[in-house]
Amino acid sequence: MAVGLRTHIWNNNLKSLVLLAGFPILLIALAYAGAVIFIAYGGGAGYVDEALVEAAWLMPSVAPIAFVGALIWFVIAWFSHQAIIDASTGARSVSRTDEPELYNLLENLSISRGMTMPKLKIIETGALNAYASGLTEKQYTVTVTRGLMQRLDRAELEAVLAHELTHIVNRDVRLLVISVIFVGIISLVIEIMFRGMFYSSLSRSGGSRRGSGGNAGVLILIAFAVMALAWFLAIAIRFAISRKREYMADAGAVELTKDPDAMISALEKISGNHEIEKAPPEVRQMFVYDRQAGFQSLFATHPPIEKRIEALEQFAGGRRRPPGGTSIPAV
Repeated sequence: MAVGLRTHIWNNNLKSLVLLAGFPILLIALAYAGAVIFIAYGGGAGYVDEALVEAAWLMPSVAPIAFVGALIWFVIAWFSHQAIIDASTGARSVSRTDEPELYNLLENLSISRGMTMPKLKIIETGALNAYASGLTEKQYTVTVTRGLMQRLDRAELEAVLAHELTHIVNRDVRLLVISVIFVGIISLVIEIMFRGMFYSSLSRSGGSRRGSGGNAGVLILIAFAVMALAWFLAIAIRFAISRKREYMADAGAVELTKDPDAMISALEKISGNHEIEKAPPEVRQMFVYDRQAGFQSLFATHPPIEKRIEALEQFAGGRRRPPGGTSIPAV
């Protein structure tokens, strides 16, 4: 288990570095698409191949801007990511005085883990969910919903808190936050570029482009393809975030609490009412559970609850609790 955990942490650290390195590369690709669009709407190249070469020649002057933009964004995100996440979910900080039982549970679990207690926050919603966030020890935060506090008993709530602490210990949190920052800014840039193309097309619908109409149309299609590829790669990052992290966090919770039944019961309750509608998709991948249906299920960041419960039954000796009762005894 220790070897597997060290490997998991090492893989998370490596993936974090890959994401950081890939961010400016995708920005450069988007900058190239922007240059192609500029040429298509009046840059002056008469042929498609000439326009593409001209756009490539612009890259040495555009690339530094992309790198500086990436650096500025990560500096802002480093200091402001928690405020951004809190604003998107409506989370607020609480103290021991505000929520003594919840605070004490998290504090005791942190002591048992031998780690500094993360900040504690609550979302005032009836949905049942929780997540951990932060990039450094001073920033780590565990957030739970009011519904989770009201519907789960003490043992179940303790299991969920232990699950989130395990995400912090395993460095899952750092990778998830970097992914949220990465995908969010790429999606925003692409949206801005699409809107710019749309409004530019409307404003020029009655005018003429310096390039021939057919060539301009081909260039716009090429730029569109580059942007679509960048968007797909940004979304596909979710595949790099292994679903195994949830199984390992469940196992870590059991290791800490010695109560697999409580983790199973908590997952069953969460599965029935977990949706926080105002939370954006990039943030929902941080939740203890997020169910995606249809086409979105191809990019699902969480394994099904049933699979997680089966793993707890098979490997942790857990048993489902009958309605209103204690866990089913082992046969």
